[in-house]
Amino acid sequence: MEFEKIVEPLLRWYEKNARQLPWRDDPTPYRVWISEIMLQQTRVEAVKPYFERFVRELPNVKALAEVPDEKLLKLWEGLGYYSRARSLKKAAILLMERFGGELPTDVEQLRKLPGIGDYTAGSIASIAFGLPEPAVDGNVLRVAARLQNSREDITQPAVKKELRERLKKVYPKEQASAFTQSLMELGATVCLPNGEPLCGECPLAELCEAHRAGTQNELPVKAAKPKRRVENRTVFLILSNGTAALRRRPETGLLAGMWEFPCQKGTLTPEQVEKTLAEWGIKAETIEPLPAAKHIFSHVEWHMTGYLVKAEKPVLGFVWASPEEVLGDYPVPSAYRAYLKILRHLAGEK
Repeated sequence: MEFEKIVEPLLRWYEKNARQLPWRDDPTPYRVWISEIMLQQTRVEAVKPYFERFVRELPNVKALAEVPDEKLLKLWEGLGYYSRARSLKKAAILLMERFGGELPTDVEQLRKLPGIGDYTAGSIASIAFGLPEPAVDGNVLRVAARLQNSREDITQPAVKKELRERLKKVYPKEQASAFTQSLMELGATVCLPNGEPLCGECPLAELCEAHRAGTQNELPVKAAKPKRRVENRTVFLILSNGTAALRRRPETGLLAGMWEFPCQKGTLTPEQVEKTLAEWGIKAETIEPLPAAKHIFSHVEWHMTGYLVKAEKPVLGFVWASPEEVLGDYPVPSAYRAYLKILRHLAGEK
């Protein structure tokens, strides 16, 4: 498959079919950077409102470098993979110190920033700066695998590296931004994952070797992900005097530095629930079971059993906040969405 042949038909298709996305309206380096980090592991439609709120609150590198961690994580709340937000701030601080608050145009310098790898560096360089630097993500790898009818494992670094090198040779110098986005767009809207690709709508169908061979549904090939481990947890929604108990998670590891409802590993028996509350110094007036909940991370599943506890009075060891404060000020991860919903209901919100 000669990639030179895909450039013109793909650019013509993109010009007519590109989606209107908020980061495309004004593709400054900062906005491209923020959008690409948000889009990692997250759907476009989910990202849109987060992106607009984020750049409204933090419109430039300086604002991002100076934002308090609590506000940063609250702006990110619900997007998941919170280390992405922390890396953004670390990178912003470095940009203020070394580059005057501007993202460098050099790809190697971009790659040295926290949270920026080959893909994000290529995206910023090509989309924002118009440089012939490929951005090879899952969408682009899938398109390339089908175009070539390739059965190479697209999760292998060598496959990604080879594709970057081949694409770089055919980049149109004056349309690098559009070409990068056209490849992404084709993979996101036509050459679909996990289902039937829309070959009848594809501008490259006549060039596609998998379409010709009828193997498009079998591709791409990629190694199976390790099975997620399951962790059972018992979550306590403890209320007292119009406030709810919260505690901060450790500064390292999963959901580092976020706030959560008190919880214990394992599925506790009613006797263990009472013992745990006593160890925390909680004198419970009532203890009611809550519906079970589940949250899926990339590598682990939380299966949660919950209890609503009404306590006589707040005790030391927790932060006690009103429902309005919990919902509005504290970055509580979406893993606890079911319990936030219950808290909102109890607070009389719809």
